[in-house]
Amino acid sequence: MKFVDEASIDIAAGDGGNGCMSFRREKFIPFGGPNGGDGGRGGSVYAVGDRNLNTLIDFRYARRHEARRGENGRGSDQFGAAAEDILLRMPMGTIITNSDTDEVMAELLVPDEKVLLAKGGDGGFGNLHFKTSTNRAPRQKTPGWPGEQFRLRLELRVLADVGLLGMPNAGKSTLIAAISNAKPKIADYPFTTLHPNLGVVRVAPEQSFVVADIPGLIEGAAEGAGLGHLFLRHLQRTHLLLHLVDFAPFDEAIDPVAQAKAIVGELKKYDATLHKKPRWMVLNKLDMVPAEDRQRRVDDFVKRLKWKGPVFQISALTRDGCEPLIRAIYEHVARLKNVVPDDPDPRFSGQDKPVL
Repeated sequence: MKFVDEASIDIAAGDGGNGCMSFRREKFIPFGGPNGGDGGRGGSVYAVGDRNLNTLIDFRYARRHEARRGENGRGSDQFGAAAEDILLRMPMGTIITNSDTDEVMAELLVPDEKVLLAKGGDGGFGNLHFKTSTNRAPRQKTPGWPGEQFRLRLELRVLADVGLLGMPNAGKSTLIAAISNAKPKIADYPFTTLHPNLGVVRVAPEQSFVVADIPGLIEGAAEGAGLGHLFLRHLQRTHLLLHLVDFAPFDEAIDPVAQAKAIVGELKKYDATLHKKPRWMVLNKLDMVPAEDRQRRVDDFVKRLKWKGPVFQISALTRDGCEPLIRAIYEHVARLKNVVPDDPDPRFSGQDKPVL
């Protein structure tokens, strides 16, 4: 299925039904009095968060969503029926904005929560509504009230605990495939990933977290170069960013430190809040670096980058170093969610600390 994370739609709630002006007319019953009923309420438009959806593609092609109007009132004291409401099912993490005022109307963060977007119009009053002791034959009625109409802009920001970012071919897709159930496309050319991929990482039967992989960033992404800038919004809900660095590029002229600095600069240009998120450095493809030269190159990288945060050495291809990384991520995310990890696996005792 094609991944779509933006859409524009028009919604219209139903108008209320008109009230009825009617009088009871039966044989041998003079002055029967008013019996015109009220109109029915128009249908409203609701948004519902659906955890089984992961794209807005349904709204890319269905742009107009209009509820029915309420029935008109009738004689014999009959009120009009209310129209059915419309439920628009959207993926979790969708932000709904009024296109005309730029006001955020709703954010779908709770599964199956109904959010009112456009209220249906109330039904008009029939002449039965105006009957009083002094006005026994009212000839008033009112039309139904119009329903609300809006032009909306939908923006999907995936709900993930951890976000992967880095240059193209840094190994992000290989890593998410190695540690989760995701099956991204993996190839030996840049921009293999064309849309975000989500994967659930199982640490234990009751311990897991969600990882998001976005297309690789390149220098100038904040100004529109490449694909990554289109999907940086999906990292704004994450608790932690993993900055993957290709530590063994095919071209020896490529400097991993320069690439790392370029990514940090693009984050800062795009969003200062995203730049301030907790970020860990993950040096990938260590299996391609000679073992005797590995630690020296890592120390040189950290010194030249002036990096003060956690640094992990892994090989996503061979899964070397992935288990301590997974455990450290889960414990970090659990602390932010105020969840105490149950019985940490003793196999990783003393290994879950980052290598500095």
